[in-house]
Amino acid sequence: MLLRTAIDFEDQGRQEIAEALLVHIIEHYPGTVAARQALERLSRPPSSRTDRVSRLELPVFGTLYGLWLGVAVPVALGSTDSEAYGAGLLTGVPVGLFSSLYAQRSQRYTEGQARAITWGGSWGTWQGLGWAKVLDFGQQELCSHFGCYPTDDDTEEVFTAMIIGGLAGIVTGAILARNPVRSGVSSAAQGGSTWGSVYGALVAELFDEDDWGDNDAVLAASLIAGNVGLLAAERLASAYDVSRPRVRLINLGALGGGLVGLGVDLLTDPGDNAAIAIPLVSSVTGLVIATLASGGRDRVEDRTPDSAEGTALLSYSGGVWQRGSLLPVPTLLPFDRRDGRPGWAPGVRVEWLRMRF
Repeated sequence: MLLRTAIDFEDQGRQEIAEALLVHIIEHYPGTVAARQALERLSRPPSSRTDRVSRLELPVFGTLYGLWLGVAVPVALGSTDSEAYGAGLLTGVPVGLFSSLYAQRSQRYTEGQARAITWGGSWGTWQGLGWAKVLDFGQQELCSHFGCYPTDDDTEEVFTAMIIGGLAGIVTGAILARNPVRSGVSSAAQGGSTWGSVYGALVAELFDEDDWGDNDAVLAASLIAGNVGLLAAERLASAYDVSRPRVRLINLGALGGGLVGLGVDLLTDPGDNAAIAIPLVSSVTGLVIATLASGGRDRVEDRTPDSAEGTALLSYSGGVWQRGSLLPVPTLLPFDRRDGRPGWAPGVRVEWLRMRF
């Protein structure tokens, strides 16, 4: 019963209470199956645990995606009746919410696994939209005695491509999530695809003479570069064990560099190509600087916000000693009631030493 309660607290993201229960089981019931399972759960790396972020990310995405499908499906079917959209919303939102809650509860996805699914759906939707525009899905030519001209009525085909792309991305992410996915890897893939899309569009625009957004070549370059960035970032993050905090610093460096370049544009008012080249170069420079400067964060396990790692003055794990901050951590302390039943009282824990073998 205590082990089941500890697992429930873990699923709720309340790691401190779960760890207190697991320690209690190990100390008071040594040699039992429950004690062995409790020790195994305490020995797991923090990146393999389910936390509040992963518990919320998938249901939130499922709800929003169900809302999107409730509107997109009637549009793709060419419906103009308000009843169809009402039925879509009433169906899509609860289906998206409850299916994602069921998936999270049954699979207990970590943050990296949940993000593989959510970003797969978002990225697939964007790819469907982009390629539908590049390949002119649904556009036809109307001809008369005045000549022929293309039509722009491609709404149904574009929405169909977005739906198919999003569902394909979710399925692909779910397949990848069948194996462990570190949060640093999934975050790197997300950042790599985003910056790859931005850089691809900017580079293509430098060599394009048409107005911004009017040339399919720019959009195609953005789509291709985004996929290349996603795959490259995933491979590099896996090879170098990049952590989630480092990915955030790299993204911040790229964003900050781009904003600096945009500020230079506003101050100097350069020509068209220079106005694109300056933010592009400054953003790439910021990305490179942030990557090199944050190198010390490599080979560091991802930490969840509720993990007690780092609160001990000295910690030993995986053959590595680390120094942390000696911080008091709220916890529940066991005590014996007057009637002999075990009880729990709020308290504070201060860890001087934590070791895992």
